[in-house]
Amino acid sequence: MSKLAETTVASESVFTGALIHLKRDRVRLPDGGEAVREYVDHPGAVMIIPLLPDGRVVMERQFRYPHRREFIEFPAGKIDAGEAPLATARRELLEETGYQAEEWLHLGSLDPLLSYSNERIEVFRARRLTPGEARLDRGEFLEVFAANPVEALQWVRDGRITDAKTMVGLFWLEKLQRGEWK
Repeated sequence: MSKLAETTVASESVFTGALIHLKRDRVRLPDGGEAVREYVDHPGAVMIIPLLPDGRVVMERQFRYPHRREFIEFPAGKIDAGEAPLATARRELLEETGYQAEEWLHLGSLDPLLSYSNERIEVFRARRLTPGEARLDRGEFLEVFAANPVEALQWVRDGRITDAKTMVGLFWLEKLQRGEWK
């Protein structure tokens, strides 16, 4: 075990909602002392970087209530209990965009909120896309569009894309397309 590890002494659920589950743990610190850690317990999520044959990427524009504005993002969604990340990626791509992909590549994982959530996002690249009809969840509204990755990177630079997972996805894609990452 790491000399920096904290061990759980006690754990309680503070709030359980439809999406958010807040926990409060008492932990033993490396020096023997104790502290309280509050965090969002999350089942995990996926993000998909869908590539069209012409090199453009499929993206979404979606209103995010906590920020009270629209964001440009890659398709993404929460992993359901007992669901494998690839199955979630396939489901979310179809539900949100209508596309199905024949070729999938797991690129890696992101831990987007280290200080207050255990959420992990599994990132996939999807290619050989077949268009279809989106099957949005009740209460889900978004606009699907295709963007040139170079243009999307400019949107990161000028502040139009501020979603961290999408920013990382675009940088990851750029490395792959340049052949810098295999």
